[in-house]
Amino acid sequence: QVQLVESGGGLVQAGGSLRLSCAASGGRYSSINDMGWYRQAPGKQRELVASITSGGSTNYADSVKGRFTISRDNAKNTVYLQMNSLKPEDTAVYYCKAKGRANFYAPMRDYWGQGTQVTVSS
Repeated sequence: QVQLVESGGGLVQAGGSLRLSCAASGGRYSSINDMGWYRQAPGKQRELVASITSGGSTNYADSVKGRFTISRDNAKNTVYLQMNSLKPEDTAVYYCKAKGRANFYAPMRDYWGQGTQVTVSS
């Protein structure tokens, strides 16, 4: 099994910054490939915010380009989301997702974190 633990959410004023972290852990033979951040606002569908491959290639939603930066530390199996110039519309529960396998024989699948609340006040 692979577990994802997120941290770094909270309440911030518009224009402020937050940094989210997501650490993946698993058995000795587990592996992690692509990682990413999604968010879900009340009454809306979950949407991709940003993703990063194991090689460092990134992808961003148009709404966060130029404000958010995704990065990862492969040695720590940790992905980060630096969020700057936050807007009230960024308010949502942010979820970490990792594509990986629990061991050599397990199929590749998506794993999700428990979510962390980000609230941006106007």
